[in-house]
Amino acid sequence: MMIELKPHTDRFAFIERLKWMGLEALVVGEHRLIIVRGVDKNVHLERFIALPEVAAVLPVKEKFKLASKAVKGQTIIQIKGKTIGGSELFIIAGPCSIESKEQMDFCAELAHAQGAGGLRGGAFKPRTSPYEFQGMGEEGLKILRDAGAKYNLVTVSEVMDASQIDMVASYVDILQVGARNMHNFSLLKELGRVKNPILLKRGFAASYQDLLLAAEYIISAGNPNVILCERGIRTFETHTRNTLDLNAVPALKELTHLPILVDPSHGTGRRSMVLPMARASIAAGADGLAVEVHPNPDRALTDAAQTIGPEAFAVMMREVRKIHSCLEA
Repeated sequence: MMIELKPHTDRFAFIERLKWMGLEALVVGEHRLIIVRGVDKNVHLERFIALPEVAAVLPVKEKFKLASKAVKGQTIIQIKGKTIGGSELFIIAGPCSIESKEQMDFCAELAHAQGAGGLRGGAFKPRTSPYEFQGMGEEGLKILRDAGAKYNLVTVSEVMDASQIDMVASYVDILQVGARNMHNFSLLKELGRVKNPILLKRGFAASYQDLLLAAEYIISAGNPNVILCERGIRTFETHTRNTLDLNAVPALKELTHLPILVDPSHGTGRRSMVLPMARASIAAGADGLAVEVHPNPDRALTDAAQTIGPEAFAVMMREVRKIHSCLEA
């Protein structure tokens, strides 16, 4: 059960009262929400609603309490005049890895010209092989920040370790948690203390509940601005890098109030499949996309096979906007 307290309530005194009643209470971040454990099924919720400090009682059955649809209708994140969630389409575009100032300036100008709201770029890259390009580090973050500022784009970059959070957050608007780190609970808890929204990617073999419980770690630690990202899961199929699970979009829309984006680049691993799966993602109801774009995809230092070029990106933007407008009509 979850209790929402009225404004200006002494929540710590209220928690002591609950403990006196033999219940266990957990304060959630800086919110006026308290998770109450140990309530007998036979206890009527009306008894809690009648307490003078209580604004509402939310009976949440799922393990993920704060991410549950039962808590609120929808989370809408406003940043730099852009909206993530709700009725607007939010597109993040840019290279897998930041390689140079010229590269990021080109991608930023392209994203802005085509109506995308976000600019992505990896400064710290988790690579399967230790011999592959690992990213430009802090210098890359500076390049990303400057390119985003020039075109008023929301910047997105991955944070791999808790020790990187403060540095990345000082340069970037949205901090990304990659699929490999979705179960890095110490990192998730530390991300709960920052104000930056968090883009949380689904793990290779994570269930919907796994993903939402990962989001719960961040929200319960104090940061409610979590964006989910479906980026494909590992299956027995080898033709594609991953299997893009578009069931996730309507399923998560039923389970949670958090916005959800889809990454058709990682989801397929094939340049030729990015456009059709981007179209399908928006048709399924996704709030937006995260797509890998490069001035010259064949020369990209990372993920060249799944990266699209400027012309393909322009076509994609035109087509997904048409689909989105039909759904909103």
